[in-house]
Amino acid sequence: MEAARQGDQDAFEQLVRAYEKRVFALTLRMCGNPEDAAEAAQEAFLAVWQGLKFFRGESSFSTWLYRLASNACVDLLRREGRYRAAAGPSLDDEELRLETADPAPTPQEAAERAELRRQIENGLRALPAEYRQVLILREMHQLSYEEIGQTLSLDPGTVKSRISRGRKRLQKFLMESGNFSGRPPSKEPGEEGCQ
Repeated sequence: MEAARQGDQDAFEQLVRAYEKRVFALTLRMCGNPEDAAEAAQEAFLAVWQGLKFFRGESSFSTWLYRLASNACVDLLRREGRYRAAAGPSLDDEELRLETADPAPTPQEAAERAELRRQIENGLRALPAEYRQVLILREMHQLSYEEIGQTLSLDPGTVKSRISRGRKRLQKFLMESGNFSGRPPSKEPGEEGCQ
């Protein structure tokens, strides 16, 4: 890191190699296609090269890099007119689990999971960027709320709110596509309280 900060191109190349797959995974999920993802990742690493001498280390290098990659995606999507900003309803923080663990799924279960993953990816692409960003960082990259806040320069309350709203919108998308069922009612219809 220090050698790269001093302008050593070989040291910078080592940094790129160490992080390129994670950055590309992030940009691919945010942009939705490999060409845009590669362009955003390249822009992020260019921003790292240009800004490395100013990096103060107040956050981890990976947090700073994720912020640059996320910003590059948003900039790219805005330039292409695909950035949509919208507010949505809030929801509980832990309502939606994106994957379930099963060590040996049957072929039918594997096919159903693959379809659900495709629908989740479609749902993520349909979300406004501010919700997609936080969900990807939280669910796919397992960053804490604090790390997401540092990465995106957001207050923890804003991170929680966006994750909550993003999950609600993703859940709605999945329910409307028939791939996710709502919670069962707490009472049977017509059932009164305690008797």
